[in-house]
Amino acid sequence: MKKIIFKGCGTAIVTPFTDDGVNFEEFEKLLENQIANRIDAIIVCGTTGESSTMTLEERKKTIQFAVDVVHKRVPVIAGTGGNCTKSAIEMTKFAESAGVDGALIVTPYYNKTTQQGLVAHYKAIANETKLPIILYNVPSRTGVNILPKTCLELSKIENIVAVKEASGNLSQVAEIANLCGEDLAIYSGNDDQILPVLSVGGIGVISVLSNIMPEFTHTMVDDFFRRKFGKSNSSANQSNSINQSAFLRS
Repeated sequence: MKKIIFKGCGTAIVTPFTDDGVNFEEFEKLLENQIANRIDAIIVCGTTGESSTMTLEERKKTIQFAVDVVHKRVPVIAGTGGNCTKSAIEMTKFAESAGVDGALIVTPYYNKTTQQGLVAHYKAIANETKLPIILYNVPSRTGVNILPKTCLELSKIENIVAVKEASGNLSQVAEIANLCGEDLAIYSGNDDQILPVLSVGGIGVISVLSNIMPEFTHTMVDDFFRRKFGKSNSSANQSNSINQSAFLRS
C-alpha cells in the first residue's frame, strides 16, 4: 500500500487579501482556527485559494507561510498544477523545497489534452519530485476528464498516491476504486458527495465547506469511519442544505 498523506477532511483553504496582496495576518488566524477545530490537512493555493489569479511570487510566499505556521501539526498540501508541464514542475519543486507534505496537481486546463497526454504530463512531473502527488480531476473547470483506465495507468507511478475526484460521476469513482485498489487513494472533491464517495472506498474529502465548519466536516467523515452511519448521514444532509442555501443566495 502506498503512503497516505491524510485520511479524513482536508480544507481547501481560502486566501485572504488586502488591496495590496495576500493578508498574511488573517491567513495565520485561518490556519490556526482550522487546526484548533481538528482538521486533518490543509490544502493551500488550490482553486478555493484563488491560485489561478495569484502571481507566482504570491503563490510561493503563501505556500511557504502555510508550511511555517502549521509546522507539521497537520499535513500541508500545495496546489502546484497548471496547463504548462514545465511550470507545474517548477512550482512542485519549489513546494518540495518549502517543506510541504504533498502536491495537488490539477489536469492541464484549456489544452484539451488526450488521455495519453495526461499520462505524459503527470509522469514528467512525478519524475522530478519525491513528493506524494494527488491528481485533481475537475472536468467542469478544466475541460478534460481523467478516465478510470488512465487513473490505473497513473497509479503505477510510485509517488502518484491519490486522486481528488470532482467529476461528480459516482460510477466513475467506483470504477477507479475497483481498478486501482490501494494503489490510488480517493478523496471526494465535492462537499455534496462526501458520503457516497466514502461508501465506494474513498478515504476522505478535500473540502470547501470546512473553511467555515471545520470540526463539523471532520466529524462527519470521522463518524463514517467509526461506523456511526446514522450520525454521519444526518450531518451530510445538514451540510447539503447549507450548500444549497449558499448556492441560492449566490
